[in-house]
Amino acid sequence: MPANDVAQLPLQQIIKRVEASHDNGDRIERNGRAILGLAKPPQINISAALDEYWELAKDKEVGKSPDQVRRMKNPRIKAINNFISVIGDKPIAEITRDDMLDFRDWWMNKIAKRNMSANSANKDFTYLASTLQTINKMKRLNLDLQTSDMRLSEGKKKQRPAFDNDWIKRVLVAPDTMENLNSQARDITLTLVNTGARPSEIVGLLPEHIHLNAPVPYIEILPEGKTLKSDASERELPLVGVSLEAMKRNPAGFPRYRGKRTYSATINKYLRDNGHMPSAAHTIYGLRHTFQDNIQALGISDRFDRDLMGHSLRRERYGKGATLEMKQEILHQIAF
Repeated sequence: MPANDVAQLPLQQIIKRVEASHDNGDRIERNGRAILGLAKPPQINISAALDEYWELAKDKEVGKSPDQVRRMKNPRIKAINNFISVIGDKPIAEITRDDMLDFRDWWMNKIAKRNMSANSANKDFTYLASTLQTINKMKRLNLDLQTSDMRLSEGKKKQRPAFDNDWIKRVLVAPDTMENLNSQARDITLTLVNTGARPSEIVGLLPEHIHLNAPVPYIEILPEGKTLKSDASERELPLVGVSLEAMKRNPAGFPRYRGKRTYSATINKYLRDNGHMPSAAHTIYGLRHTFQDNIQALGISDRFDRDLMGHSLRRERYGKGATLEMKQEILHQIAF
């Protein structure tokens, strides 16, 4: 407790502190100075703040796979290292508004020179502010850290383009187009086609999530061994067409890619290297956009759309939603 706060205590508590602060009745030791509020608080440098943050934010790791924990930590590490490269590894109590503005200027120059998106800078600002403010709050430092109003304008965000249905038939479903791609990457891709799932959701399937012998074959998207994007992402998806056949070949899932983040890079590189991508802007995630375009073309309800896509409702969710049989009937109409 700082001296100013000690001075506001009831008299009896102050007397107890004075009595406890003396060694043999006449000498104030290190602990005594702390009891009276005279000790200087320990300095926490910017680099050390990150170690402190991991301890204070352990709840953020709950339920995440080792790869998800690594991906959660890396951008925060990058932001702190970038900040130190600009202002030095000073104590966080000495960080000024000018330091924050210097960091913003550094990013603006970097973006201009490299023709980068402002999104990278804004991520750094967010992670930096979150780290410092968490330390400030949880360590009760009462610092006036000026971390607000740092963001740069990002302009209009680019939307991932969808694929044409003809392209899916010609490239992904055709028997020989992906014959040189490893079988698990090929079958993950085919599973995406008729489920509209996120690549990470298919890659993360565990054997117990796959129900091929059910009256309606289906997969469960569950937060087991990983976390999902949101609570609404937890759902059941029927398997139809090429997606059903792909999962039959992989009843235990895709261990080659499970817990890793290499599938998207593998399939995107394969399709580009072989001249199959419609444009440089396309990525395999665009299959999810194609799937949504196809189900919306059927005129289904907004609630049904969300049950399939795993999007959040902006209101309380009522009822159980669409059954597997109802979902299967819809998917048969758009299946490849």
